[in-house]
Amino acid sequence: MPERTSYDAVIVGGGHNGLVAAAYLARAGRSVLVLERLDHTGGAAVSARAFRGVDARLSRYSYLVSLLPPQLVRDLGLRFAVRKRSVSSYTPAVRDGRPTGLFVSSDEAATRASFARITGSDREYASWRRFYGMTRRVAERVFPTLTEPLPTRAALRARIDDEGAWEALFERPLGEAVEAAFADDLVRGVVLTDGLIGTFADAHDPALVQNRCFLYHVIGGGTGDWDVPIGGMGALTDALADAARKAGAEIVTGCPVTGIATDGRTAEVTCAQGTFGARHVLVNAAPHTLARLLGARPPEPAEGAQLKVNMLLTRLPRLRDTGVDPRLAFSGTFHVAEGYEQLAAAHRQAAAGGLPAAPPSEIYCHSLTDPSVLGPDLVRQGYQTLTLFGLHAPARLFAEDHDATRERLLAATLGQVDAVLAEPLTDCLAADADGRPCIEARSPLDLERDLGLPGGHIFHRDLAFPYREEADEDDAAARWGVRTAHPNVLLCGAGAVRGGGVSGIAGHNAAMAVLEQS
Repeated sequence: MPERTSYDAVIVGGGHNGLVAAAYLARAGRSVLVLERLDHTGGAAVSARAFRGVDARLSRYSYLVSLLPPQLVRDLGLRFAVRKRSVSSYTPAVRDGRPTGLFVSSDEAATRASFARITGSDREYASWRRFYGMTRRVAERVFPTLTEPLPTRAALRARIDDEGAWEALFERPLGEAVEAAFADDLVRGVVLTDGLIGTFADAHDPALVQNRCFLYHVIGGGTGDWDVPIGGMGALTDALADAARKAGAEIVTGCPVTGIATDGRTAEVTCAQGTFGARHVLVNAAPHTLARLLGARPPEPAEGAQLKVNMLLTRLPRLRDTGVDPRLAFSGTFHVAEGYEQLAAAHRQAAAGGLPAAPPSEIYCHSLTDPSVLGPDLVRQGYQTLTLFGLHAPARLFAEDHDATRERLLAATLGQVDAVLAEPLTDCLAADADGRPCIEARSPLDLERDLGLPGGHIFHRDLAFPYREEADEDDAAARWGVRTAHPNVLLCGAGAVRGGGVSGIAGHNAAMAVLEQS
């Protein structure tokens, strides 16, 4: 039970952003109560023993770290670390009837040779260097702003100081920039995928939702690197919960919030344990959920569009491309059926209401970079984890016959994986204590049920560009990108202007807005 009946801040939701906000506010001397619906903290950023009787802790939902600012780790004194991946990606391909693949790593000579082998010249590699040189310069300028007051559109444009980059990323559909820079279909597809993670869009969507998704995927840390959390994603949220508690925040789990009432100056939050007063309420939930808690008419829920598959293998599968070691191919992002035209076809088919004939996906192996997620016996026996993230699987496809549709999509997705392997992936699956294969799949509707994500959207709603149209220096919540219709109710989750991904940025910014207001 909470110790008090009234707090400076009540935080709805104990996911990573809510815990960041709690830690910052408690360290600033505010009384803080965190109310979490589930029986544990962490939200989507958790580690779990997904398979009965098997000593493997998988990052069950969120699985890589890109946007977490080192500043947050330092400020909160977190015992948490990430590890870089030397391999960026491997994409299987067939050229002249022979299996091969595009291999991108920190080894510049090996990457250049791979591009030449796949495309027949050095042109695409030179274009790759120019394109990602441009995104790196944008990242260096934009990433530091994410934990500062939200810049205006004009201020961010001036800060980037590159009209070509601004036009390509902020003004015109991403597909135009990709097609202008690259000629090879495979290379184009590898670039485009960063605009489609958890986002159901075409390369030429005029709403530019694919651009926004791409931007968030290439600016992390000022480099765009996607890092492996040591100990799994739960190591981060466990460290955040410890930091919040040590600072004095109270965290109550198993306590779903049922309502929020506010007059703009004070608020009341109602849950199973009672009603608690608050000067500020920070909501680490989707805007759709917030509207429901306020008794307002919710907007249409955003629509998630991914299939998440977790696996444990007794060994990595052999590849048709014998020129690459599977331990290298799977240690970065392993692209499957993600050519540019394949992605377009999959989007068309899903938008028309059918499952993609060749479902696109990407895979990586956490345990190659961080074996600590496996028990010692599994490490000795050579076991490995595999995480698969499928694209273009919108929630609407699962509405009528959820379980059967999920199984059909899983089978089709694994079929595409098997097409680039020298053996069926299922032959490599470990078995749990009951003899069942160690594989689980989660659709958007599973995420809605398990995590309370409306529509199963992993970003709570479509991502926003990290700027505001006009300056409003008198409104701290607007300045930090966490404003709602109520002055003392703030978004501190992925639905905030700079939310999305495992970053803690929205939690930090909501806490800064509260501290400015009070």
